[in-house]
Amino acid sequence: MNASDIKAEHFDWSVDGKVATVTLSRPERKNPLTFESYAELRDTFRALNDADDVKMVVITGAGGNFCSGGDVHDIIGPLVEMNGDELRTFTAMTGDLVKAMRACPQPILAAVDGVCAGAGAILAMASDLRYGTADAKVAFLFVRVGLSGADMGACAILPRIIGQGRAAELLYTGRSMSGEEALDWGFFNALYPSGDLLEKTLESARRLAAGPTFAHAVTKKMMNDEWDMSVEQAIAAEAEAQAVCMETEDFKRAYRAFAAKEKPVFEGN
Repeated sequence: MNASDIKAEHFDWSVDGKVATVTLSRPERKNPLTFESYAELRDTFRALNDADDVKMVVITGAGGNFCSGGDVHDIIGPLVEMNGDELRTFTAMTGDLVKAMRACPQPILAAVDGVCAGAGAILAMASDLRYGTADAKVAFLFVRVGLSGADMGACAILPRIIGQGRAAELLYTGRSMSGEEALDWGFFNALYPSGDLLEKTLESARRLAAGPTFAHAVTKKMMNDEWDMSVEQAIAAEAEAQAVCMETEDFKRAYRAFAAKEKPVFEGN
């Protein structure tokens, strides 16, 4: 499968070289998610497992905001009328989106400006790298609609990014985390002016895509797999993973370039 085989109806999908961009594109509503966009995002990230020509993915929002979460009218309203089985089908589907993001081999870079709330905050959280602006407002606001902070893996993933106490405060209060605070707490990797954010994020994606992308995929997989390993198990797993990387042509290319005092050109194999 190539990236061109992936089609999207509920968000914008584009590919430039080795970098694919997902743009949530309902700017008049601050890019909320619907039942259809949840499912299409899940299916897209699953399909990326077979899209060998895509090495990095950027996810962003149109119109100066990232994502306002689940659409109040298209999702929240119908959920109130659903029975238990229907609700469990929905929450399993939303969780499957995060699983698909974590399982696809391509690192995901989020470019976050403006509103980043609810499920939007989860999309940013589930990405591998996050770049924001001073105007970004990140809110895990589930408690404000009478729900727990336990949504789409937030109680597992967010503490690993910003720490248990900070995550607990955000999940219990539902308050917004400012861009500066998100940077200080390690949620954002860097802050950029709004006008530069997407291009700076794409620059980072292109730079990573020029690296040893098979090795990047191994790094992403091991960072996920080692969450529930002991240190001893992790060391053993990494020994196997690194041995596999040492069999790649990219490793040999790097050695030959080093010996010739040249910069290696990686091809991802």
